[in-house]
Amino acid sequence: MDLLQLLSWACIVFTVGMFSTGLTDLKKMQESKSADNIQFLPFLTTCLNNMGWLYYGMLKRDQTIFLVNIIGALLQIVYIITYIHYTKQKRMVMSQTVAAGTVLTCGWLYFTMFLSEGNTRLSQLGLTCSVVTVSMYLSPLTDLVEIVRSGNVQCLSFPLTVATFFTSTSWVLYGLQLNDYYIVVPNTPGIFTSLIRFYLFWKFASVNQSLPSYKPMLI
Repeated sequence: MDLLQLLSWACIVFTVGMFSTGLTDLKKMQESKSADNIQFLPFLTTCLNNMGWLYYGMLKRDQTIFLVNIIGALLQIVYIITYIHYTKQKRMVMSQTVAAGTVLTCGWLYFTMFLSEGNTRLSQLGLTCSVVTVSMYLSPLTDLVEIVRSGNVQCLSFPLTVATFFTSTSWVLYGLQLNDYYIVVPNTPGIFTSLIRFYLFWKFASVNQSLPSYKPMLI
């Protein structure tokens, strides 16, 4: 097994593992028959991100990117359907889902109808996916500032932080092997934000006696 194949398997295992942490919330919703205290938007934005990278994997003919994101998208769809079933705010959730579907449809039409096939379409799609992924990694930074002020890491998930660190590292190394910086750049912030979280867990370990449950999009 060469290095690229080894990194490919690492990306698949770690990323699917990270997406699967949402099964904790799925189980919680099924047991309580409620979606209270569960965040919906992380499922929706992750699904959109998966769809974008899935298309990128198809255009690039990269089986690793394609496989990881089709699994991720299917899992997010299951989470979304379950959330809609149990939530009391069905109208708002459905509106957000329709809006996300509209954005996805418009994006697909733009890339398929207005951009010529080849490097132009692939480059613009890669750039778009990179921007979305970077924004997802950086969006919880405001929460980290609040954690530093309060000294409370109850809103962070240690298992998810570990999964994010190994997932981001695997993709960065995989992207470097392919010389694909659309893969390298968006996953680099995941490494740094994970290291920040590790530091916060270490610093405030004496304040927090137990680790928290899964919070989907604090990655």
